[in-house]
Amino acid sequence: MIALIPARGGSKGVPRKNIRKLGSKPLIVHTIEQALEAKSIEQVIVSTDDDEIAKVSQNAGAIILNRPSELANDTATTESVVHHAMSHYSSGIWCLLQCTSPFRDVGEIDAMYELLVKDEFDSCLTVVQSHSFFWKKVCSIGVPMNYDPLERKRRQDITIESYIETGATYMFKEKGFTEKNSRLFGKIGLFEVSKENKLEIDCELDFQFCELILRKKNNEVY
Repeated sequence: MIALIPARGGSKGVPRKNIRKLGSKPLIVHTIEQALEAKSIEQVIVSTDDDEIAKVSQNAGAIILNRPSELANDTATTESVVHHAMSHYSSGIWCLLQCTSPFRDVGEIDAMYELLVKDEFDSCLTVVQSHSFFWKKVCSIGVPMNYDPLERKRRQDITIESYIETGATYMFKEKGFTEKNSRLFGKIGLFEVSKENKLEIDCELDFQFCELILRKKNNEVY
């Protein structure tokens, strides 16, 4: 299996966030090291348009795939980046890792790979279970999605299982991806992770919160 880590240079929420230090190492290095540690991964590729990200990633042990500028703007999709990687490398199964989600448990990638293979899924994603009350707007009117307000239950008693996509890790078969042009297709598996591992860095507050979680994980005083 090949691990692909997309990391473009431009970042509006947190400037240069992919190589900004989280704890003692650049953000992207956390994900690279997790991928290198996984027994199911044979190659770790970082797709980037940025020389500094490339240098940091290569020093951490990743293979660098130079991304063309048209795939590094705000409108480029992750799927287009995957297609570009597949035009240079081939693997029966791919693992897409988002470095803005820095927390993964030891063995998590391998366990997800085992789930995909054992249960013959076509694609798989990381999720967390949710007991939230979900609503949607229909013609500006609020409509409940997973409960009856007239028979409101405690959140933990909601019987409909709901899951939130973490955006951290995806796995998929190359053949299906090229046919569907999507990271999720066919028989889709859900790999449940902890709420800590669902944390995603999109803004400065996210970075600060992840710093606190990292210190907790490392048993540091703060």
